[in-house]
Amino acid sequence: MAVLVCGGAGYIGSHVNKQLYKEGYKTIVFDNLIYGHREAVKWGRFVKGDLKNMQELEKAFEGNTIDAVFHFAAYAYVGESVQEPEKYYYNNIANTLNLLHVMRRHGCNKIIFSSTCATYGEPGKTPIMEDMPQNPINPYGFTKLAVEHILKDYHKAYGLEYVVLRYFNAAGADPDGEIGESHAPETHLIPLVLDAAAGKRPDIKIFGNDYPTRDGTCIRDYIHVMDLAQAHLLALRYLENGGKSDCFNLGNEKGTSVLEIVEAVKHVTDQDFPVILAPRRTGDPAVLVGGSEKARLILGWNPQFADIDVIARHAWCWHQAKTY
Repeated sequence: MAVLVCGGAGYIGSHVNKQLYKEGYKTIVFDNLIYGHREAVKWGRFVKGDLKNMQELEKAFEGNTIDAVFHFAAYAYVGESVQEPEKYYYNNIANTLNLLHVMRRHGCNKIIFSSTCATYGEPGKTPIMEDMPQNPINPYGFTKLAVEHILKDYHKAYGLEYVVLRYFNAAGADPDGEIGESHAPETHLIPLVLDAAAGKRPDIKIFGNDYPTRDGTCIRDYIHVMDLAQAHLLALRYLENGGKSDCFNLGNEKGTSVLEIVEAVKHVTDQDFPVILAPRRTGDPAVLVGGSEKARLILGWNPQFADIDVIARHAWCWHQAKTY
């Protein structure tokens, strides 16, 4: 069975590509390498291209009977989406329409879409469940929600089968150390703290310590990237077995505070570094934790790397030896 992994040279896409390849799928990675890394595509076939270019998309489908598509090819910097919404609307929404158009032309009717907890905005309670209101507060979250609605409409009109996976904070790295997290610019907390441990940053800043949480710092739901990869594989099998189109949260159902992340990194790396208290950032909710009972029950998903020390250890191993 052949699958197309759009954005498969990026952080999550590359881990999903590896998992699919290990399970015997023929993978074709399609990526423009703006944020992805060619070195991360160590499995399957690579096709350089951009979703905005229909001819390049056609090349990915030509000569292959593609049975399903994984869609990771979105821009995902929240702050940038506020400053440059047009960039996000074109890439995340208009280019997804290009992908769906070419899929229809080639008779491919299964897609697993990488969505986000950002579609929920600032929820009134936690854990966040799939049936809670979706009120995104930035263009990035809105573009993801827009695509979710597009998939529903294509399902009704054209018979497209889809799984939407809304995940929380992807973290960690391939336990084998072959691939990992490498962003430019880097905005994720764990790599930033690892940079401080490695002496690549002078310190790590904590934005606010007066939240109504157990230690006063924000709490987030960190999910190991290989557990995310496993969920994508299970979603594909679910559709292959006739499962109905649906949306699923992917979270650990427990939160980790910013201070707990800092302490985990210090423990794993055996390094100390300055921690600077800074004012709160506007729009940071105190707690964002997802409920994933539905994914466990229907997809059979069972995260294997939930411990934050394990997540930090895998990330640190990659961080020390990363080649891209």
